[in-house]
Amino acid sequence: MKKIKTDLDTWFWADKKHYGLQLMETFFQFNELDVSKERLSNMMNYAVKRNSWINEDPAVIFEFYQSIRSLIRAGYLIMLKKRKWTIDTQPEKISPWVLGLLSEKEYRNPLLVFKKAFRAYTLKEFDYFLSGIVYFSMGVYENLPERNIVMPYIHTVKMLDAAHLILQRKREKKIVDKN
Repeated sequence: MKKIKTDLDTWFWADKKHYGLQLMETFFQFNELDVSKERLSNMMNYAVKRNSWINEDPAVIFEFYQSIRSLIRAGYLIMLKKRKWTIDTQPEKISPWVLGLLSEKEYRNPLLVFKKAFRAYTLKEFDYFLSGIVYFSMGVYENLPERNIVMPYIHTVKMLDAAHLILQRKREKKIVDKN
């Protein structure tokens, strides 16, 4: 049987050996975590408002759409590799401010975020969600999105947090390995 390769439209972002992590690193080189969350939140807010549209440059929105789309694909690739990014901490040592939307379990193992997200939605459904909020936030439309876009939004915000956490732990591991 012929092996079918999944095309993730990310061939220009990273080499084949370290696709997922390089895509995440590239995303966070151009987008800060808090700015990304705020932009995603603004897009979501304007997507569900009927008579208003987002005040940002369409080129910035489109670039963000492409980069977050690649970040979601990076999470999918990392989830497939099943590498461990866990941390051993006591429950009382984790501050609620650090967790954000993540549960303590997800904070300890950020791959759970990607597993839950891709168990609930496929890559195509995340693409549909992202293109939908871009479309509806860029203009005034009579219709609203026909699907529930709240859950994919929550999963996307959690994926942003988890990706940032994975890269942070990777940097910490490199520092410990050098010493």
